[in-house]
Amino acid sequence: MFKRHHLELLSGPIVFILVILFLHSSFGFQGAVAMATAFWMAAWWIFRPVSISVTALLPIVINAVFNLIPNAQVISQYFSEIVVLLLGADMICLTWATTGLDKRMSVKTLCCIGPSMKQQIAVWLGASIVLSIFLPNVVVAALFCPIAVAMLKFVGEEDITKSKLAAPILLAIGWGSGIGGFGSPIGSSANLVAINYLEKMIGHEFMYFEWLTRFLPLLLIVSLLNLFYLWHMKIPAKELHGTREFFQELYAKFGPMKKGEKIGLALFAAATLLAFVRPLFAAALPGLKPAYCFLLLGLLMFVLQDENGRPMLTWEYAESHAMWGMYALFASGIALGQLIIQTGAVNKLATLITTLDLTGGLGTMLIFTAFTTLMAEISSNTAAASIAIPVVTSICQALALNPLPYIFTTIVAQSCAYILPVSTRAIPVAFGLNANIQIKDGFILSLLNIIVTAGIGYLFMQICPYFSHL
Repeated sequence: MFKRHHLELLSGPIVFILVILFLHSSFGFQGAVAMATAFWMAAWWIFRPVSISVTALLPIVINAVFNLIPNAQVISQYFSEIVVLLLGADMICLTWATTGLDKRMSVKTLCCIGPSMKQQIAVWLGASIVLSIFLPNVVVAALFCPIAVAMLKFVGEEDITKSKLAAPILLAIGWGSGIGGFGSPIGSSANLVAINYLEKMIGHEFMYFEWLTRFLPLLLIVSLLNLFYLWHMKIPAKELHGTREFFQELYAKFGPMKKGEKIGLALFAAATLLAFVRPLFAAALPGLKPAYCFLLLGLLMFVLQDENGRPMLTWEYAESHAMWGMYALFASGIALGQLIIQTGAVNKLATLITTLDLTGGLGTMLIFTAFTTLMAEISSNTAAASIAIPVVTSICQALALNPLPYIFTTIVAQSCAYILPVSTRAIPVAFGLNANIQIKDGFILSLLNIIVTAGIGYLFMQICPYFSHL
């Protein structure tokens, strides 16, 4: 007799086969398999018959079976530069638990923000957005998630996966870290792809100031949409346990910081600072990118000693406590994107768009926004930009439309992915956020964001001349 678990296990292969049969004629066999892989992964992330990290490894084995592309191109994504950054950040943060720094930071956070859930959500979201304007999204998520989780556990939310108080806070960090990326040219590597296309189109340099004047108003609107959505999630309590005064008294009992705590905090701050000021030393040390700064300082934890003369971190502790699943989960979206791009599936998707009756205006803006958002969900922001911007540009040129407002709206959409637990969104899930909650609420917010982004892009195109010219 079939049990529910068996049905959940079969959901992935069944969806996989059905998608191949449905798409085979239009996408070709390899493209259909690549798209079907995304659906299999989504089904298992929703029903969770196995660990979400196990699901994240599917692109490797499916590609090995069907030989879609050289598997080295898939496997390499699982220890890419960004994964190295996550490993380094994880090594540093592991010492927070051994030294007690996690408790100190969690109580200090509660002292500063207070226990109000609305205030907590607003501060975590706002801080994530602002920092991701200047820092890589993954750095921001890796910085805030351990602090937020430590704070939640301190107030009694031990099982983060089942905690309804934890969900909006971790979603605020994951989503905020993503959307802040389009706030400045350096906020995401996808923006540099966009600038490259824009400069070729206009024939001169696209100044960073021009970016800010066009995108900061849009970022404010998208941020408010995220905030209002998070505020209206079903939350069982309006406040975390305890009062601001209680946390202030508790913090005073910690006394002065110990040597181990200072080292853990100083090295994480140093790694974050090095990522921020990289332009100052990039010419002298071109290979020392943020990923390797984090890894270098993470490795120092095995060398430096705390106030008791013990190593800040031992390999035995790191081996048993590092979030190995997070690395696979983060990389799976990029690996999946490789399959979809290199099998030509993405070209088929673009072709389908050209068959629609596009005439410009709001409908065209909606389709472009939805297409770009889909690309960002199943690959990465950078891949979404590399795919969507040329498609949007070519269609606009074929329709004799001014492509600039459509490209600007596309740039916003490439940073507004909310659903699947891949890329930056994998980090909160690795820290305990229930993937089902992210998928369900992310789907709703994604639909709202597509409508709002397309609507605002169309409105700006009509009433703001600077949005249509450079």
